[in-house]
Amino acid sequence: MRMTKQEFLTSSGIQLQVLEFWLEQRWLIPDEAAGETHFSEIDVARAHLIRELKEGLGANDAGIDVILHLLDQVHGLRRLLAELRLQMGEDRD
Repeated sequence: MRMTKQEFLTSSGIQLQVLEFWLEQRWLIPDEAAGETHFSEIDVARAHLIRELKEGLGANDAGIDVILHLLDQVHGLRRLLAELRLQMGEDRD
């Protein structure tokens, strides 16, 4: 589901200034098309994760950068492994 910036702010529970900072830090990277910014459910989940890291665990901005970078690497590796498994399965046929 695609949502506008206002819908995202409502769903994520963050303020506009916070969103602008997170976008500047590239902690969130929404889709942009035809001059419009659209957020997804994944962006909302990531915003909740960032809030939990900051408020629940007390991570600072530098820590958030590292944590998100590592999580993105893990997800990228999982996707790559899934693709490799699929290719290996297809090669056996």
